[in-house]
Amino acid sequence: MKQGVYIAFDYGEKRVGIAHTDPLQIIASALITLSPKETIPFLRDYIQGETVVGFVVGQPTQRDGTPATVESKIQSYLKQLQKHFPDIPVFRQEERYTSKMAAHTLHLSGVNKKRREDKSTLDRISATLILQSFLDSQKTNAL
Repeated sequence: MKQGVYIAFDYGEKRVGIAHTDPLQIIASALITLSPKETIPFLRDYIQGETVVGFVVGQPTQRDGTPATVESKIQSYLKQLQKHFPDIPVFRQEERYTSKMAAHTLHLSGVNKKRREDKSTLDRISATLILQSFLDSQKTNAL
């Protein structure tokens, strides 16, 4: 794998959870939650200080495997990423149940109820889970 960080997005119409890897691409960490309109300016600033080797965007599906209703908005978002950052490849990663896993993780960690109900925290953790799944799949494919 090319040296640098991956950035993942848990896209929502109101909020986008963002996570990133360490430069060695070993672990994913929560970064920030922003409105969709704030992400491009944020990424422009972020890229000034880091080498970004790829974007990973969650791919939500329904139980029957069909795309979630938000997928059309995600497609528009993907076009924006490619327009503004044409040299950075975009990958998709299945994200089914990441929100439930994020809520469960917060509950197990002992975080108080008010913080567990903060959707921006859930979005960041969901983005982290999406990114860690992507990293794990890359390692599996490399073997």
